[in-house]
Amino acid sequence: MTGIRRVRLDRTRGAPATDPIFVGTVSTQEVVNESLAVLLRVTAVTFEEGAVNRPHRHSTDQVLIATLGSGFLAADDEHLGLELGDVAFIPAGTRHWHGANPNSTFTHLAILTPGHTEIDDGDPTA
Repeated sequence: MTGIRRVRLDRTRGAPATDPIFVGTVSTQEVVNESLAVLLRVTAVTFEEGAVNRPHRHSTDQVLIATLGSGFLAADDEHLGLELGDVAFIPAGTRHWHGANPNSTFTHLAILTPGHTEIDDGDPTA
């Protein structure tokens, strides 16, 4: 790895997300990937109106930073609204899901260390 870097968040640089974790129209822009960092992954995830991900768990802690629009983070017994500037923490192993509110596009930075994501059966229940 060589020196410091800057990556500009730009929705037009996002690629359509094809991962089965997503429901609805979602795009992703890799900000920090394995070619830049050994122990960190940062992805800008944009959920179009009402798009969400399926309930899932990560083997590592996760941080979400809301950068555009209005969305949410939910777990089995909690539902948090997320707006520009909000930072959310999800402990490793926590079943959760997140996405855009019905009338808003929502972008967040997803920050994790390398690990495994397990998708639970069933549809999101936001």
